Amino acid sequence: MADKTIDVSKQFEQLSRRIEKLEQSVRSGPGAYGDTKPSRAASTGDMGLGSCSLPKVPERIFSSEVSSYREGLLRYMGKKWVNGTKLHYYFFEDGHDQGDPSNLDLVREGFAAWEDVGIGIRFEEVDNIDEAEVRIGFRRGDGAWSYVGRDVIDIPGQHERTMNFGWDLRQDPRGGGVDTPIHEIGHTLGFPHEHQNPFSGIVWDEEAVYREFGMPPNRWSREQTFHNVLRKLDQAEVEGSNWDPNSIMHYSFGAGLIVEPAQFRNGLNPTDGLTETDKEEVRKFYPPLDKRRYKKLQPFELERLPLTPGEQRDFYIEPEKTDDFTIQTFGRSDSVMVLFEEIDGEDVFLAGDDDSGESTNAKISVRLIKGRRYILRIRLYLNWASGETAVMLWS
Repeated sequence: MADKTIDVSKQFEQLSRRIEKLEQSVRSGPGAYGDTKPSRAASTGDMGLGSCSLPKVPERIFSSEVSSYREGLLRYMGKKWVNGTKLHYYFFEDGHDQGDPSNLDLVREGFAAWEDVGIGIRFEEVDNIDEAEVRIGFRRGDGAWSYVGRDVIDIPGQHERTMNFGWDLRQDPRGGGVDTPIHEIGHTLGFPHEHQNPFSGIVWDEEAVYREFGMPPNRWSREQTFHNVLRKLDQAEVEGSNWDPNSIMHYSFGAGLIVEPAQFRNGLNPTDGLTETDKEEVRKFYPPLDKRRYKKLQPFELERLPLTPGEQRDFYIEPEKTDDFTIQTFGRSDSVMVLFEEIDGEDVFLAGDDDSGESTNAKISVRLIKGRRYILRIRLYLNWASGETAVMLWS
């Protein structure tokens, strides 16, 4: 009986959020870009809700041997996960970082929204922080933020937050409270802020922007405002992608902040939820996977990798003996290679290597067990010189 009561309560909460979302749609009207979907609130300052403030991380420094073109592609793709990765997320259970059940449910809905697009990345909630790549806190007053892509595992310590929600998501009108989680999870998947797209053509009233974000609820320094709003991404970092002002990764902006395009001088209100462009972009990096198409990697057989930048090839390995094996790519290319072991139908991370920006090749040395099955995933950043790229397994 208790379980049924809990289920009914959850259904009632979800229904209430949908009603609130419809009411917000009626109040807000269509999005500023002519979309008929309900728009995200242009200003949430009166509610004490802020904007996403990305943590500033050290920029990777490449050697002088890396061309600007090669560097641009590496920055564009370098923070993306290997497709087929399962990201485990954990909610802090005590102290300042603990969230209430309703807020946790909204974040779970955010993960489901991305999965429902039909992508090769999966998410799983875990109750052990040591198993989690994504660690979510609800520390009030610390804003909403997430590390971007693989910075999640490269920057913070294992018991630190990689994502935070600094206000009660139930009071957030954006998408009925779920758009902020969808936005932050988008960063975890490796996507930057869309309003920083260099192809947007946005001309800012910069001093107005600094004043707006320097006031409550954000209270950002000029450096934070520049980093999160005014700073343009390098063109190579977005690889020519068209600007989508309705993207889930785009801020809302009030009147008087944007000078050009002229239609946004009175404000820009992105529509609720994921746009078709958002869905296309995430499927480009993380398309659905079909293990029936994986090829077996045989020892001492060179497998060519005729890939274009960003593409991935997947293999399976079934060793006929237990031994120490080496797996290595060959050719003048940048790639990331990750090895998983299949355990009870799940791909469990075993080892990986990333040779991007280096003159070496990706290489994994590992002990493989007879009778077990392994999955090898290789994503190519680019061939930076003539010749082919290939991979070989040997013992």
